[in-house]
Amino acid sequence: MSASELQAALQRAVHAGLLPADTEAPVEDNRPWPVVLLIALGAWLAALPLLGVLGLLLGDFIERGAGLYLIGVLLLAGAVVVLRSRHLPVFVEQLALPALLVGGLSLGAGLFRDTSLPTAAAGLSVLSLAVAAVVPRSWLRVLLGTAAAAAFCVANMPRAWDAWFFGSHSRIWLTLHLMLALWLAAGGAQSRLQPRVRALLEPLRAGWLLATLAGLALASGMTMLAGAGLGAGAAGDLARMPWQRGRPLTWSLQGLSLLLTLAAAAWAARQWPALRQPWSAAAAAVLAALAALMPALGATLLALSLTASASRWRLAGAAALAAAWIVGAFYYALSWSLQDKALALVAAGALLGGLAWWGWQGQRAVASAGAAPPAFGPRPRIGIALCMLAVLAVANVGIWRKERLIAQGQPVFIELAPVDPRSLMQGDYMALRFAIPSDVTMPAPGLLQATRPVVLVRRDARGVATLHARPAGAALQAGELLMELTPKNGDWVLVTDAWFFAEGQAERWAAARYGEFRVNRNGQALLVGLRGAALQPL
Repeated sequence: MSASELQAALQRAVHAGLLPADTEAPVEDNRPWPVVLLIALGAWLAALPLLGVLGLLLGDFIERGAGLYLIGVLLLAGAVVVLRSRHLPVFVEQLALPALLVGGLSLGAGLFRDTSLPTAAAGLSVLSLAVAAVVPRSWLRVLLGTAAAAAFCVANMPRAWDAWFFGSHSRIWLTLHLMLALWLAAGGAQSRLQPRVRALLEPLRAGWLLATLAGLALASGMTMLAGAGLGAGAAGDLARMPWQRGRPLTWSLQGLSLLLTLAAAAWAARQWPALRQPWSAAAAAVLAALAALMPALGATLLALSLTASASRWRLAGAAALAAAWIVGAFYYALSWSLQDKALALVAAGALLGGLAWWGWQGQRAVASAGAAPPAFGPRPRIGIALCMLAVLAVANVGIWRKERLIAQGQPVFIELAPVDPRSLMQGDYMALRFAIPSDVTMPAPGLLQATRPVVLVRRDARGVATLHARPAGAALQAGELLMELTPKNGDWVLVTDAWFFAEGQAERWAAARYGEFRVNRNGQALLVGLRGAALQPL
């Protein structure tokens, strides 16, 4: 966009009341971004050790009394003054960011030390909003809005709500939907505010919504196929319920999720007349049925409809990603069998695919009658075809690798360690545990792991293995193998911690005493079966 076009767009926004009357076009920054990035890195590297030294020198003063509050207020005030100043060197400007972060953390530490958890979290939420109001940086306001929403979520989940809604799952659901309601209320009031206040509120609402969507996704549990890579599961378990029968009020949460989905469909049809078609109504019905099974899905679809209709495509993308995560988390709904879950998702996918084909045929019929041609051309179809081919390629390569490991891997039998008898059988899977030596060095599980820890496996003549820590620099001897550990639920496990089976087969697998693995020379392993006390197949 040229300078004249940008100025004309700003004038139109000012006349429409979207921007303050004194809004000016941003001054073009001619500094190369690599130079700016290196200067910022140098500022952070200089600030963090300095803050650490100050913490050591003022240790007693910070730990006792009002030291944390004084340090926090001074750092926040200095950071705000610097960020509000114009024409500052990049190095000085970047020094304000670690000061802002440390100042907020200092005040938060003091609040959590001296007050209750809800009070401290509420104070941090208000503090984040107050700092956002005086910091003239939109991207910082988005981050501060996210922080304010996260603190608000913590502050509004008191234990007393458990008695009203019969469980922490309902408490989490209620809090996240309250956050969505506040986002909607702020959007409704935004049109009646002064332009300057609107400019302040918009990035705050964006950050608030991002935190809400992240909460809805994480509260639904780990999504399908992500657990092996991400390690720890999510704290919430909304997807594991649909929902325990006999618990009062749980049906209302599912019903509200369904109603929110219908509201999202109605809003989309209002904003886009092209969606006022029978096939669109049928697609909305399918999504509403899914939302009735997934209590967090309705709010996410409503956010998707509102942001997409307002052309806020980045927020709409975040809402779509959260919705996909929640649908994938339905895989772990323990009150359903694997067959029922697969059937429900396949049926929903087939229906949505058929409805999409129906809508596409309708557009072709309109085009052939001489009306305007469809809005999409051959490129999106080519893109969809390429995506489907990529998905099929990735899936089949994964299957081929597993089949190759089963065919060529060496058999290893490892004895099962005792587990809690009350959780041995849960629905359609059996909990497993293999005793990992305590002297094995294991880093914290997570996504950003260059290598995984390994254990040394020594087999006897029958193939039964014992696990040991691998001696540093020692070569493998005859009968020895290495096995990689897998991150799962915040810990490292030997390949998996569960064995899935068909419904009604629990008695058969209760006799399991050994896990049967296939291991290749790279340490990659796969659990292929369970064996009895005499290594007999089950």
